[in-house]
Amino acid sequence: MNKLLRLREKLNLTQEELAENSGISVRTIQRIEAGTIPKGHTLKALTKALGINENELLGKKSEINKLNYSLIKVINISSLPFVIVPLANIFIPLIIMLIKKQFNPITKQIISLQIIWVVLSVVFFLIVSIVEKWFFSGNKLNLAFMMLAILTNIFIILRNTAEIDKNQKLYIKLNFSII
Repeated sequence: MNKLLRLREKLNLTQEELAENSGISVRTIQRIEAGTIPKGHTLKALTKALGINENELLGKKSEINKLNYSLIKVINISSLPFVIVPLANIFIPLIIMLIKKQFNPITKQIISLQIIWVVLSVVFFLIVSIVEKWFFSGNKLNLAFMMLAILTNIFIILRNTAEIDKNQKLYIKLNFSII
């Protein structure tokens, strides 16, 4: 169903009434409801008569739906203080995303990346622990791996924050999303 038709019917207007209120001919309204895209004076007159903005009539996303890159950066960087606490680096950005209603591909990628990072870190930590127990004495290998994992995660978070700031996208991302 055409956007103009839905809006007109929602306001309980006939084509004739809309034509009278907007100063646009009934035939033009019929053409637009049939699929012609309104432009210029016609678009302005119809939106004024319907009490909406041009983006609503054209079906485009309004300014409200645009991504808030400052908030996306905050969500990404909120993992940073918690890189040494395995689940907090997931839940803090997730909570911010839910509270601020930032459900978009970038924030989903940020959370997914942290989930994958935690899972891989735990798996590799267990593997390093087993290898160290069998072949080496002491806990130096575990400590070295933990430090490397933490520093790598810090690099990922900071690099993605810089890329969001510069190009409004992630530099390091997955080809899929877990959430």
